[in-house]
Amino acid sequence: MTMQVGNGWLQLEGRVCAVTGAGSGIGAAIAAELAAAGARVALLDRDGAAAAQVARRLEEGGGTAFALECDVSREASVQDAARRVRHELGDCGVLVNNAGMLRPAALDSVTVEEWNAVLAVNLTGQLLCARAFRPQLQAAGQGSIVNVASIAALHPQTRSGAYSASKAGVLLMSRQLAAEWGPLGLRSNAICPGMIRTPLSAKFYEEPGFEARRAALTASRRVGEPLDIANAALFLASPRSGYLNGAELVVDGGMDTMLMDLVPRPGFNATPA
Repeated sequence: MTMQVGNGWLQLEGRVCAVTGAGSGIGAAIAAELAAAGARVALLDRDGAAAAQVARRLEEGGGTAFALECDVSREASVQDAARRVRHELGDCGVLVNNAGMLRPAALDSVTVEEWNAVLAVNLTGQLLCARAFRPQLQAAGQGSIVNVASIAALHPQTRSGAYSASKAGVLLMSRQLAAEWGPLGLRSNAICPGMIRTPLSAKFYEEPGFEARRAALTASRRVGEPLDIANAALFLASPRSGYLNGAELVVDGGMDTMLMDLVPRPGFNATPA
C-alpha cells in the first residue's frame, strides 16, 4: 500500500531523522510516521534484520528509509551508526531516543548485571546517542532530540528491576540536555508513554478481560497504540514545537489523572475490580 507522503504543517519534509529501537513497536511506528511526513529516516536497532524489514515496508510505501544495526549500549556502535547515517542521508536534524529494555526482578533480588544492563540501554544509551549525533544536529539547524521515557519514571513500577530508575533518569537527563545544549540551538524533550499495546505486551491481551481492566484505569477508557506515541513524537520533533525545550509530555490516555477515582467512595464511583 502506498503511503501519503508529506505533511507540510509539520515541516519535516526532507529532514533527516534517526530513530533507535525502530525494529518494532513504538520505534517502528515513529519511523513510519516520520517517513509519511516526508522525512528521510534512519532506523537503528540491535536487531538489524528487524530494522531492515521495517525500512523495506516504508520504502515500498514511497518513503525514504535506511536501516542499520546498532547497539546503543556500546559507544563504538553508536559512533559508527552516526557516521553511516550522515554518509547515507546527510546531517541528522532529529534524534528519537526510543530503544529500551526491561528485566523483571524485585529490588532485593535483581542482580547487578541485570540492573546495569537496563541502565546501559535505557539511560546511558540515550546519552551516547545524543552525544554522537550532536554535531549533526547542530549542523542541520533547529536540532531536536525526543527522549522516550515512561509513566514508570513518575510512579514506581514494582518488580521491574532498574526500569523505573532508568526512565526517571531519562527525564532528568533530557532536562539537563535542554539546559546545556539549548544555547547551541538544540531542543531536548521527553515523552512518557502509558499503557501501550506493543509486541512485548501483546500476549497479555490474550487473557480474557485483561484489556477491559486496563482500559478502565484510563480517562479515555482505552489502551494506547504505538501510533499514539508516534504522533506526539512527530510534534516534538518538528519546528511546530520550537519553543518546547526540557518539557515532558505524558501520553497515557489520562491514566495519571485517575488516582483519586481509584479510591473507593461508595455512591460516587465504580472502582474497577
